Amino acid sequence: MKYPEKESSILEFKREIPKNNQIVKTVIGFCNQNGGKILIGVEDDGTLRGLSESALEEALEYIEKHIFETTNPPIIPLIFTQTIEGMTILIIQVARGMNKPYYLKSEGLERGVYIRLGRSNLRATADIIEELRWGARGRSFDTMPVYHAQIQDLHEEKIKNFFKTRRGSKFIPADFNEALAAYNLTVTEHASVYPTVAGILLFGKNPEALFSESMIICSRFIGIEGREALATEDCTGTLFEQFHQAYEFILKNLSYSFSIKGLKRKDVLEVPEVALREALINALIHRNYHIKAPIKVAIYDNRIEIFSPGSFPGPLTPKNLKMGLTYIRNAAVVKVFREAGYSEKLGTGFITIFSSYEAQGLREPEIIEGENFIKYILPRASQVRKDIKSPQSDVHRILDLFETATELSVGEILTALHMPRSTVGKRLAALVKEGVLRKHGIGSGTRYSKTEL
Repeated sequence: MKYPEKESSILEFKREIPKNNQIVKTVIGFCNQNGGKILIGVEDDGTLRGLSESALEEALEYIEKHIFETTNPPIIPLIFTQTIEGMTILIIQVARGMNKPYYLKSEGLERGVYIRLGRSNLRATADIIEELRWGARGRSFDTMPVYHAQIQDLHEEKIKNFFKTRRGSKFIPADFNEALAAYNLTVTEHASVYPTVAGILLFGKNPEALFSESMIICSRFIGIEGREALATEDCTGTLFEQFHQAYEFILKNLSYSFSIKGLKRKDVLEVPEVALREALINALIHRNYHIKAPIKVAIYDNRIEIFSPGSFPGPLTPKNLKMGLTYIRNAAVVKVFREAGYSEKLGTGFITIFSSYEAQGLREPEIIEGENFIKYILPRASQVRKDIKSPQSDVHRILDLFETATELSVGEILTALHMPRSTVGKRLAALVKEGVLRKHGIGSGTRYSKTEL
């Protein structure tokens, strides 16, 4: 029998009781992050093995005391047993700590702080230790001052335009400086005013000069794997500008189907636009900007992958995202994006992604938490035939159209793809010769359809 849940950032399995400090490091990682449970007597794949009575008695005798004595601030876990179909396992449950950072006494504060990322325990860097301190004080990284920046580094006109057009807020600032502070775009320390991280990222005149890795790198790759890029673009500027640049890049590299209703033609993107928008916005507003790495968008023939630095900001798992749970890492960024009309009610983003795919009858997206990154995998409706030998992107784009249309004329393909007529003609002739497409009619009445397998 297997345990009903899988290992995650808040759950770890152990077959036996380790003799070293591995359990203590996991407990520290849970306490520094979002809490969690260690199940002892369970294989890595979730198979229940149980523990002997003597092993249980020994563990209950010393584990709690050992954890208490080796951690600072001292951690007192909840330890109990559970019997499932005759097999008894030991459970060590740890709450989210309120006095971070917690560390292993024997290694000291500089080397003994551990965090839980995915299913692994990692030694925290000095930057992460500082971030844990902020979190313990109720602060988030995006509200921290940027000491090497000045108030003049903020784009005043863009900020004023935001305040004029924002929605859902009843707050009316008495003056501009009050508004900046109220939205955590600036902070005052020792009679000096500094822009915050959020202020620079959202409204900075030159954000990349201060946060060089806070950007989006978009790439369109050949095939369904590999790293041979057809096109790439670095999306820089404010977070709003990055979003629009990346969104346009993705749209340019996807296919549209179309249908005629009455006298009007309706173009339909091969993936739900609302899902694409929500995934990209989530990657922007919930990423860990303390990590010096860009967001990456990779477009393959059968999917779109979006990599966002950092783990989930709370005790979320890919399994419970559909429940509408949400935890905010960047409070100031999220507030501005919501009032600017880019994101809707909190907690609905992931629900929208899944429900929009279901509504179009498409394969369900995947959201994976890795070690220090979140990956969104959005399947594309168009699947390129595996027996096509030509790697040319225009062949792929033509075939993509036949996934959602029974027959197409040369003119319809030209309208959909904006390719040269000579190129379309050559590719269609090659596909007919290979037996991939069939040609019907002659002259202006010629149409093409996919060969039935």
